[in-house]
Amino acid sequence: MPVSGGKSDVLITRRPMWRLRIASDAPRYLLCALSLAGILASARFAIAPPRASAPSTSGVSTARPDLAAEGYAVLFARSYLTWNAADPEAAGHGLQQFVAAAAEPDLGRQLPATGEQRVEWAEVVQEREPRAGEHDYTVAAQTDTSGLVYLAVPIERAPGGAVQLAAYPAFVGPPALGTGALQEGVRSVSDPSLRAVVGRALRNYLAGEPSELAADLTASAVVSLPEQGLSLTAIQRIAWDSDGRSVVAVIQAQDSRGEQYTLAYELDVVQAQGRWEVSAVQMDPYS
Repeated sequence: MPVSGGKSDVLITRRPMWRLRIASDAPRYLLCALSLAGILASARFAIAPPRASAPSTSGVSTARPDLAAEGYAVLFARSYLTWNAADPEAAGHGLQQFVAAAAEPDLGRQLPATGEQRVEWAEVVQEREPRAGEHDYTVAAQTDTSGLVYLAVPIERAPGGAVQLAAYPAFVGPPALGTGALQEGVRSVSDPSLRAVVGRALRNYLAGEPSELAADLTASAVVSLPEQGLSLTAIQRIAWDSDGRSVVAVIQAQDSRGEQYTLAYELDVVQAQGRWEVSAVQMDPYS
């Protein structure tokens, strides 16, 4: 409703009271809503904090070992490293099962004028996958003339699924070996009764005397005795293991031929009614 009473006009508009109240209270309502959202977000992070997503393992091979390919690599290494200069044809026949008829005879191997070589044992000690579908196996082979040699044998699967040689073999060096520190134990066992039980139990364990050993075992202990039979000749040290429930005994023993060994045995021990007993020796026969 326009009203004239001066140099300017004033326009007066009627509005419902509830709209005016909402307009005036809107900032307060907005502030309360933001505060409530912040409280809910804080509670959510406290109850169920976000977890970092697990790293992708797509680059790590989780496939099971290809036993057929490993066996093929070992058989090839045995044939490749076994030869007799007096019978070169036999050596060639040994390799024919691994190469196609059109391939280079004997894979380019030429035997010396004299001598022979046999493989005493061979096994796969390393594997790598240079490209998809191909495995390069390093085979360690103990020979009677060249000693221990390492032969890299590349293997692939043919379109039909058969294993076959993928390329020429290669003589390589051994896998990297570490020099681990021998376990010494945390602290020496000073209890004379425990030392006596450990020594007596190991003596009967090595000698294969189950009835004598049973006197120092717990009722629930299950122990598998070694087959060869050894005589305990000396105890170098007995120390507590880091778990505080077992001891490590480093001993000297010898077999029936007189060959001597330095060995370490871990024994789980418990104290019952003031007496020490052995609950396990080195290994669990059921695991």
